[in-house]
Amino acid sequence: MMNKLALTPVIFTLLLSACAGHNKKTYKKKDYNPTVAEQAEYYRVQEQLIEADLPNCKGCIHGSAHEKTFTAPLAIYEMEAAGVTELGLRNTKFDIPVVWNKQVATWVKFFTGKGRRHFINYTQRAGRYAPVLSKIMADNGLPRDLIYLAMAESGFQNQARSWAKAVGPWQFMPYTGKKFGLNIDWYVDERRDPLKATIAAANYLKTLYNLFGSWELATAGYNAGEGKIARAKKMYRTDDFWGLCKGRYLRPETKNYVPKIMALAIIGKNLDIFGFNEIEFEKALDYEEILVKGNADLYEISEVLELDFEEVKRYNPEITRWQTPPYMETYPLRVPVGAKDAWEAYKEKDSVVSDSYKTHVQAQRTSLAHISKKYKVPVEVLSALNPELTQRDLAPKTVVYLPFREDHSLRSSMYADIYEKSSKRTRRERKHSRSISSYGRGGKLIKNPSVFYTVRKGDTLWRVAQKTGVPMSTIIRTNRQLINRRMILPGDKLAIR
Repeated sequence: MMNKLALTPVIFTLLLSACAGHNKKTYKKKDYNPTVAEQAEYYRVQEQLIEADLPNCKGCIHGSAHEKTFTAPLAIYEMEAAGVTELGLRNTKFDIPVVWNKQVATWVKFFTGKGRRHFINYTQRAGRYAPVLSKIMADNGLPRDLIYLAMAESGFQNQARSWAKAVGPWQFMPYTGKKFGLNIDWYVDERRDPLKATIAAANYLKTLYNLFGSWELATAGYNAGEGKIARAKKMYRTDDFWGLCKGRYLRPETKNYVPKIMALAIIGKNLDIFGFNEIEFEKALDYEEILVKGNADLYEISEVLELDFEEVKRYNPEITRWQTPPYMETYPLRVPVGAKDAWEAYKEKDSVVSDSYKTHVQAQRTSLAHISKKYKVPVEVLSALNPELTQRDLAPKTVVYLPFREDHSLRSSMYADIYEKSSKRTRRERKHSRSISSYGRGGKLIKNPSVFYTVRKGDTLWRVAQKTGVPMSTIIRTNRQLINRRMILPGDKLAIR
């Protein structure tokens, strides 16, 4: 059996298939990292196997740690008696630290009050994904109750996408996802795959824990980045997360993140106590695999399997478009249990090829770079789709194939990631502007500044105020033209006197 714990990227160049169809395209070779995909193959776990391997604790979200799953050398954390008595808890032991304080109580109140519907939705989805996510954590020597981190991040939604472009159940940013072995390109985004993303998350969390030696700091680092937490530790000279929260360096989002996970774990392991005892869990992740060619049309495959296209996509959330990656010779496609027989019986598997592309024809001379900018498609994708064309100086009336299905609108949800406008980011910017306005009230305006401070990496307005001895309100009011637009960046010059 392969080593399930090894996540060191091993780049393996796959042979590329010829795309049958209008001009029999031959795609260039592309590096593809199969390591995480190979490990995910091990976790093709049937429902009954999950139940046999991971007994559920009474009144818990499936996959939670409990007496039968606590194993050395993991620590067991018992919740304080005061919190247990106040809440009337039955399950009081966790394999991640859980405390009872004002911050945790606030989140418990939210998820049992205004956020009750959110918690119900999260918990229903947990039935499908949490058991196998828990198993992956345990197999990597990590606490099973880290499933509550995924719950806090996305509510177990594979398609979750933040304003900052973090994606998937574990909300990986592109750089971090690739760093831990996930493939992200035009055709696939393995951050959306619950198995592959969990394997990557396990390795990242292990790295964070080895760095900080504390699950509170490791989970805070997952939210804020390890650099931010390391600087906070150095600034405040403490390894205690709650001690770091007393300062102003960590963002409120990070200060709330750890207690939010703890609150979800408390409720998630005492569902009946909080009135969630009638939740209907979704069925555990269960599927079969079929092997299809690279550049296979998922619409045509759906017809062969007699399934809706959306159902095939639901089982393969990492495929972002309407076809399997054309640079792969074959692709393992997940299908509902029972659908494999229809594919095995189909005699013309090689005919299921993507060839219904939209085209672009421009009257003047142009270039692939110009077309790339127009349609927001990477140049390398266009080059692979049009191997007979050079990137520059395309003659008038040259036909250029685009990676959109002929019958699709470019505004369809399948292409939302390239055409959507980030309204959430706009709201965030407005919130920033309001906060700056509030902090700047009462500050002194320096009319003819003669002393300036150059912002360094890691600086915040509060830190600049501490270094220079100038009130933050004065810095904000004097430099409002810059600060009101965005966060300060290294190299910015702030008037301080």
